[in-house]
Formats: sequence, C-alpha cells, structure tokens
Amino acid sequence: MRYDLVIFDNDGVLVDSEPIANRILAAHLTELGHPTTYEESLRDYMGGAMHRIHEVVLERSGERLPAGFDEAFHRRVFEEFRRRLEPVAGVVEVLEKLTANGVPHCVGSSGSHERIRVTLTKTGLLERFAEGRNGGGGRIFSSQDVGRGKPAPDLFLYAAKEMGVAPERCAVVEDSPLGVRAAVAAGMDVYGFTAMTPAPKLVEAGATALFDQMAELPALLQ
Repeated sequence: MRYDLVIFDNDGVLVDSEPIANRILAAHLTELGHPTTYEESLRDYMGGAMHRIHEVVLERSGERLPAGFDEAFHRRVFEEFRRRLEPVAGVVEVLEKLTANGVPHCVGSSGSHERIRVTLTKTGLLERFAEGRNGGGGRIFSSQDVGRGKPAPDLFLYAAKEMGVAPERCAVVEDSPLGVRAAVAAGMDVYGFTAMTPAPKLVEAGATALFDQMAELPALLQ
C-alpha cells in the first residue's frame, strides 16, 4: 500500500455508534429546552468533540448547557453502547488486511479516551489498537490529547507524530465533514465513508475518494 499509516476515525467508521449516540443527544438537548431532531444532531455534531455541542448551543441560544451535561449524556450513551453496539460491517476484515500487509494503523477520534475504550471493548476491537507503538502505550488518540478537536488538524497531526510518520504519508478514514476537513488541513489524504453522510457533503469537505462499503477500502489504499 502507498501509505505508511492509516488513521481511522472511531464513531461511524470502526463502530456503528452514530445512530445510537445522536438519537440520545437529540433527545437530551430537547429535554433541556434546545429542540433538536436526530437529523439535526447528525448535521451539526457528528464527528465533533463534546466542546462543539456546548459552543453551538451557546451561539444559537445564548444559554450554556448545565455543568453536568457531559456526564449525564455519556452515562446514557455508554449504557446503550454496552447493550447493543456493533462494529461497522466489514471493518474487521479491513484491519486484518492492513495487519497482513504490515501497514500500521491507529485510531484518531473526537471522542474521549473513555468513550473510545468503551466502544472498542464492546465490539471486540480494542486489542487491535491497544498494543504498544515502539514499546509505548497503544495506538489510540483522542481529542483529549490536543487543544482543539476536529475540524482543526491537531489530532491527526499528533497521531502521525506519535506514530513517527510524516503527514503526507498518512491516509485518514472518516465519515463526517468535520473529520474530512481536519484531515485535509493536516495535509493527509482522506477517504470518506458515506454510510451515514451524503457523498456530496464529504466531497465538499475535500475527501480524496469515497466509498460506501468497507470492503472497498483496501483497494482504494493501494
């Protein structure tokens, strides 16, 4: 493969969490007096870190979300994740092919480290990323590790640096416009997964190529 590192977003790319999380987020915001539909949650928040929710609500309403918002949201989401979360169809086979070809890969997610580990543990994917990199800690990188989340490039640049790979030698796999924009800003090729996001939105954000089935990805990375 022509890349020295493949960086996977987590939610919606490795684990099929976006439908669960965004339904809960829309309901939670609505309960707090900020009416939000599932479709609006996908449009406005999918791919972003938690601080984006606070920023958007404050900008639109002039009101701050309550101090315990993050904890209450995560409590609900993790309960559902542990009950019924599944890996994205075909992603295990993709990871196995990358491993067989000796292509390093890691996670670069807007989610917290706790959220990443809850989702990867439930779906049986954690062991594929938890082993050390050059004897270090694992190959899981979160927006918690950097100052700014997506669409800023900080997370992807940090992951590449920690993995010892130049940005131009990295490919990113993303399913949200925010994530695509972050990868483009980092100077990386980015492959847009269209299972949850209309293709034109990922094209507009700057995706290098698009795919709608995980089985298509290995050929695109060649």
